[in-house]
Amino acid sequence: MFDFPSRYLSTATATLTEPDGRVLVYLKRRFVPPAEAFSVVGSLAISQGDRLDLIAAKALGASELFWLLCDANRAMNPRDLIPAQPTGKKLNIPTPQPQDIIPGIYGGNS
Repeated sequence: MFDFPSRYLSTATATLTEPDGRVLVYLKRRFVPPAEAFSVVGSLAISQGDRLDLIAAKALGASELFWLLCDANRAMNPRDLIPAQPTGKKLNIPTPQPQDIIPGIYGGNS
C-alpha cells in the first residue's frame, strides 16, 4: 500500500465489509514509538532556513526519512521542528532501524 520509505510501510491494514458487500481496506493506527526508544547518534542546532528534508538527507541518507526525525523529536507535525525564528533548538538525530530503511522487513510491503 505504501512505498519505501514511508512511515506507514510496516503498518498493518484491515478490512471492513459494508452492508452492500463492498470491502473497504484501511490502515490500522500507527503508534509513534516513545522518543526514548530511539538510539540517538547526535544532535543538530536548528538554524533559520533549515529544511527537514535536507537535514534527513544529510544525516540519515534519504530525504524521505524526515519522519524519523519527527518521531525521535516528538513532533506530530514536521513544521514544529523548524521554527520560523532561530531559537537554538537542538534536533535529535536517530539511528535508523532496519524496518525503517529496508522495504518489506517486519511486515512492511515490498
